Amino acid sequence: MADTGATAPLEGARQRVAQFTASPRFVGAITVLILINAATLGLETDAGIVAAYGPLLTWTDKLILIVFTMELSLKFYAHRLGFFRSGWNIFDLVIVAVAWMPASGAFSILRALRILRILRLLSVVPQLNRVINAIGHSIPGMISVIGVLSLVFYVSAVLSTKLFGQHPDPDMREWFGTVGASAYTLFQIMTLESWSMGIVRPTMDYYPWAWVFFVPFIIVTSFAVLNLFIGIIVDAMQTSQAEQHMQDRSEPPDLTRQEMKDLHDRFDQLQGEIGDLKRYLDDKGSSRAESVEP
Repeated sequence: MADTGATAPLEGARQRVAQFTASPRFVGAITVLILINAATLGLETDAGIVAAYGPLLTWTDKLILIVFTMELSLKFYAHRLGFFRSGWNIFDLVIVAVAWMPASGAFSILRALRILRILRLLSVVPQLNRVINAIGHSIPGMISVIGVLSLVFYVSAVLSTKLFGQHPDPDMREWFGTVGASAYTLFQIMTLESWSMGIVRPTMDYYPWAWVFFVPFIIVTSFAVLNLFIGIIVDAMQTSQAEQHMQDRSEPPDLTRQEMKDLHDRFDQLQGEIGDLKRYLDDKGSSRAESVEP
């Protein structure tokens, strides 16, 4: 019995800590600290500012890192091993753990990785969280589109190497001399970066009919296949928003302790009124029965 009594307050404490770490004020405070940390990390890239305010920036960075560590400790205390069921918690843990590693010697590269702490906004801000989740849900569809795009690229690279790579001009050899070079050139054309004056028109100086190859390639890759990526991501975001809306509607509203007490008092009052009404009906029925008796 003593163990049960000790466990109940502990569970209640964990619940209060979980509610505290999920409260809007706490999340807002963490968001502000992340933005401040982003600003300090940016200021550290300026030699003049570092010379004037270096110690202040260093201490600010350390204090913010301590707060992040305390935040994760509170979440781990509240959720215990359930902490690791959330991918975002693991993401935050890795980023904070990297920040604590020594940034000297062989680990000097880790000093630059401190900027990854800004990515914690993805887990803290719900709107950004939904975007990342939607992109994650769209990956299976994107893989299919990438497969189609890879086939188009490989066929086009081999074909362009056969058609244009045999010309003695150095530029033509550089652009289409091998399948790899052709694939890179076609990727530049797909992004529409200097595709006309930089590649296609010089190619047409030697092969006037080259537009027959490049125009369909641009239409298929730039205007068709790439738009499929956008469509898949937009569809995933709409689906994610619809699921979130349904979840919000299905979940009962969070009630404060005072609201729960008011509901409990109202329920007790209704029970009392029902009991009074039942006794009244019983008394009335008994009086009627007595009046009917001879």
